[in-house]
Amino acid sequence: MDITIGHTPDADDAFMFYGMLTGKVTSPHFNVKHVVEDIETLNRRSLKHELDVTAVSAHACAYLDKYTILRSGGSFGKGYGPIVVAKQDTSVEKLQKSKIAIPGKLTSAFLLLELMIGKFDYIEMKFSDIPDAVASGAVDAGLVIHEGQITYDQKNLVKLLDVGSWWRDSTGGLPVPLGVNVMSNHFGIETIKKFDEFFRESIVYGMARPGEALDYAMQYGRGQSKETIDRFVRMYVNDVTIEMGILGEQAIRNLFQFGIEKGLVPEFELRIA
Repeated sequence: MDITIGHTPDADDAFMFYGMLTGKVTSPHFNVKHVVEDIETLNRRSLKHELDVTAVSAHACAYLDKYTILRSGGSFGKGYGPIVVAKQDTSVEKLQKSKIAIPGKLTSAFLLLELMIGKFDYIEMKFSDIPDAVASGAVDAGLVIHEGQITYDQKNLVKLLDVGSWWRDSTGGLPVPLGVNVMSNHFGIETIKKFDEFFRESIVYGMARPGEALDYAMQYGRGQSKETIDRFVRMYVNDVTIEMGILGEQAIRNLFQFGIEKGLVPEFELRIA
């Protein structure tokens, strides 16, 4: 069957899909067509149920009643995750009164920061534009995701908050639930599980051939060095990516439990394959 897959122009996603999208890993059940868009665009498209399978922020799943979360392909940080950066150090109290650039209201980073410091004034912009916006003074601070978490100092910015460390300490060491992949419920659970296994094989293939998969992923390196992209990929493609397991599933459930308790997300039925 033909299915359309959405993934982000990010090296970790490309690394995961390397086997599948290059035909190194095949399935007798699926013919894949892929589209590439930034994560907040994919979040918005998923609200309209436009794609069969798509990467989304874990946060967006609170609003997706027509999709099931796959057990493979998740981006979970182990003690690290989004950070807040600024041109100079400041207190949390001042930060709460500042304008913070965020990569989208449906991103997990936004929900996690709200859980950490409460509601704050923000402006949405493309994630890759945030470091420059902070450096230029267009915003007071920025919520940074992807490789910006490890390259912010190149723009002489300082780290104010580490959301990943806060989550780890607040949950007894659970991984930080950032991105997941979802598949439309109209396929039925058996087909969803078949695709989940296909995707898992692609991830395992790439992890067994990191040099090849990294070379493929570099097309989404956004001008960063191979060393930087390698470091970024290794941060977010790990054993929890292959199979979220008990800890990954619990991390997702905790994210929404905390969000519901604070009135940041609605109550909903969480569907995990």
